Parts: sequence; C-alpha cells; structure tokens
Amino acid sequence: MSGRPSTEGAAATPRREIGRTGVKVHPVGWGVMPLSTRSRRPDRPAALAVFKAALDAGVDFWDTADSYCLDDTEPGHNERLIAWAIRELGVAERVHVATKGGMTRPGGAWVRDGRPAHLKRVCEESLRNLGVEQIFLYQFHWPDPNVPYAESLQAMAELQREGKVRHVGISNVTPALLRQALGLLRVETVQNRCSPGEQTDLHSGLADLCAEQGVTYIAYSPLGGESGYKQLARQRLLAELGRDYGCSAYRIALAWLLGKGPHILPIPGASQPGSIADSAAAAGLVLRAEDARRLDALGH
Repeated sequence: MSGRPSTEGAAATPRREIGRTGVKVHPVGWGVMPLSTRSRRPDRPAALAVFKAALDAGVDFWDTADSYCLDDTEPGHNERLIAWAIRELGVAERVHVATKGGMTRPGGAWVRDGRPAHLKRVCEESLRNLGVEQIFLYQFHWPDPNVPYAESLQAMAELQREGKVRHVGISNVTPALLRQALGLLRVETVQNRCSPGEQTDLHSGLADLCAEQGVTYIAYSPLGGESGYKQLARQRLLAELGRDYGCSAYRIALAWLLGKGPHILPIPGASQPGSIADSAAAAGLVLRAEDARRLDALGH
C-alpha cells in the first residue's frame, strides 16, 4: 500500500491563524524550552544553528516561558536566548514569540505562582528579557490552587489593558476553566499537553470547545516531551506508519495532530537542527483516514 507524503507541502496544510488575532503562522510551531532546561544544553553557536534551521523550515511561532531555565538562579534564560538569536539573525519581523508566566524554579523544581503581583512582576521581566515593548502572546502557565483562578486572569487582563501584552492565552486547563476564562477576558490560545498517547483533551471536549470559540489549541509535548519522545519513536504503530510513509515516527505523530483541525498548533521541542526541520515537514504530510483512525485508538 502506497502512502508517501503529499507533495503539496504547505498547500496541504495552510498557515494557521492564532486565535482571532489575524496573525497566521506555520502549522508547526517550536517549543524552545529544551535549549535551556537540559543540564547538557547546547552552547550559543549550537543553539543558533537550531534557530536558523527553524527559520529555514519556515517555523515562525516560538514558545517560551520565564521559567525555562535550570533553576531560580537564572530565570528568563530561554527568553534571553531567543532575544539574542533574533538579534543575531535579524529576524524580529519574521517570528512571533509567545511566553508564559506563573511558574517558578526554586532549586530546579517547578512551583506554581498565580498571584497577581507575581504575574505583573514577571511580565515586566519578560518584556526586558525579550527586549520588546509588548509581548505578542502572554500565557498564564498553570492554575495555582492557592489563588482563585479569576484573580490570576484579572491580572492578565490588566496587563493587556496596560499595553504590555497584545494577546492572552491560558495553559494546562480544563473545559470548565476555559469557559470561566472566556467570561473574563478574550482568550486567544489554550496550551495543553497532547500527543497520540495523551489524547485527554480530544475526548474531554476541550479541543472542540476551542474550535467553537475561535481559540487556537497549542499542543505541547506532541512527541511525548523530554521523558517520552524516545518511547514514542518505538511505538509499534507509529514506527510501522513511518516506514510506510517513508518518514520518521515523529512526523507521523505531528501530521495526525494537524489533521484534527485548523485550530490545532503543535509545538514540538527541538534542540537539534535536524529535529526542527523534520517536525516542520509534517505540514506537508496528509495521513490516510484509516491510518488516522488507527492512531486515534492509541488514546483509548
């Protein structure tokens, strides 16, 4: 059975609008986190090669957070790295950078902090780290059980009214939290974990709710994340389909996600030029319907 990737490329999967912003980006974004959170992270020349590979592949939506660093001695490391790369490559007008606030890294741990005062302070720091006057997309990283969700969202809305944030998104939420947020401010994006092996949001109604409301669903860890990407490559069905389509199992996984609707924007992480180039190529791959259904079954 033949199943080679479509040669239509971007025509098969057009550029995707971020919420209702009017801004359209490559169907595959990039989670820049691995360039900062790994103890054996690449040095600056090696990192710059990854940034260049992303640009060469057309990937123009880059996702970061002030907490993407090794620990609390270097908050904003990933944001500053992105700002440096943009200056080095002279591409400020070509990329759209989204960042997040609401997590801290004491001793390398991940701790939620949704206090309005904290969000306002770290937003100011993100502005300085990125070297911009306004953040394109600012996302509340994770609901804080110690702070009423509405209070955190009101801080996000205030940052937008003050002009420090152009668009607002939320992350790691349920359908109920998205509905609550929609009643308080204009939400352009939801960023949650989603992959062939983690399909909760495809069954809970969250992804559908995003589509109904004109909200982009940003799928993070679409290849299993730092702890699961190797396991994903060994997954029997994905490996089989990769051989059939003549591409990597990773590209199959991303093509499957892209096929879930034009409101889906996967942001695989990458710390090697070849990785981001391979991920970007998923935009030109259309899976047969029966193969997509087989991948759907992995989430049951």
